[in-house]
Amino acid sequence: MRKRELKNVEWGILIIAVILTIIGLIALFSATQNTEYDEFKKQIVWFIVSLIIMLIFMLVDYDTLVRISPFFYGGFIILLIAVLFTKPINGATSWFNIGSFSFQPAEFAKIFVVLFLSMIITRIQINGKQEINKPLKLLIIFAALGVPLLLIIKQPDYGTAMAFIVATVLMLFAAGIDKKYIIVASILVVVALPLAYFFVLPNHAKTRIDIFLNPESDPKGAGYNVLQSKIAIGSGELTGMGLLNGNQTQLGYLSPKTTDFIYSVVGEEMGFIISAAVILVYVTLITKSLYVAKTASDDLGSYIAAGISGIFLFHMAENIGMTLGLLPITGVPLLFISYGGSSMITSYICIGLLLNISGNRKKTIFIK
Repeated sequence: MRKRELKNVEWGILIIAVILTIIGLIALFSATQNTEYDEFKKQIVWFIVSLIIMLIFMLVDYDTLVRISPFFYGGFIILLIAVLFTKPINGATSWFNIGSFSFQPAEFAKIFVVLFLSMIITRIQINGKQEINKPLKLLIIFAALGVPLLLIIKQPDYGTAMAFIVATVLMLFAAGIDKKYIIVASILVVVALPLAYFFVLPNHAKTRIDIFLNPESDPKGAGYNVLQSKIAIGSGELTGMGLLNGNQTQLGYLSPKTTDFIYSVVGEEMGFIISAAVILVYVTLITKSLYVAKTASDDLGSYIAAGISGIFLFHMAENIGMTLGLLPITGVPLLFISYGGSSMITSYICIGLLLNISGNRKKTIFIK
């Protein structure tokens, strides 16, 4: 990236990501005091590693990254197949365990699927924007999405699968997909949901939906986690109970408090003001990501930024929604805040790509 391009970089995106990471580290510090701060220390290491990897994705031209994305796409397909044969963790075969560390290929696959789909869409549109609305061309896109999607559902990891779908939808919006496809897809989803519940979903997935609708039906079993989460967030009131002082957090009622329910720790110990500020910061991040998509110098950059915006949007809405009991529990991390090396690295790869795309645009104060 040249000096001129560095002046155009949307540095506010990086600042926002760091702010969210600091909030996450503070919450992790409090949540891990009974385990000698093990996950807190590891998260600091992952943060440093993530910043280094972010620089690579910021400085290497995104055209180059897209050109090599088919190789990464193929590599992660192989990894997604291989991970199905690993030992299940919490009922899912999503992780490779290497010593004391774990590696989740689906997290990294999100990025390279976005890059790969961006390449496919731009090539489809070589002969005109409307090419995207030809059924056979859409079929190519859905086929490229469908392979990793089905493998992730097989794990099963429905939350990550939904992140793929939301990212793809935003990319298709950016590409100018006809509204008729959106209407047809919406109707199909409405029809398919009840059919999937009764005839497709395994029992544990049905249980999560049942508990979402009525968590009090099994308060000591399947509904326990979400009820404790709501108690924790409610206990925080306006300013929180203070770090290291949250009852649900420190007495072990929240689980897993460092990953899925880290937002509950923020709500209980830092209060409504900080937890609401977290949502506001996330909304700002998503808005800035969409702005990068809108002002990108080419369609390729626009589609990548749109896909990343979709990833950010889904993770924020799903994780915070499930901790509040507004959405079913899926095990989706709160990006930048939840503990996890795979999640942290992929989050900062997204930031690196956004900085890369924004640096290559022409500086303007107006949205195109």
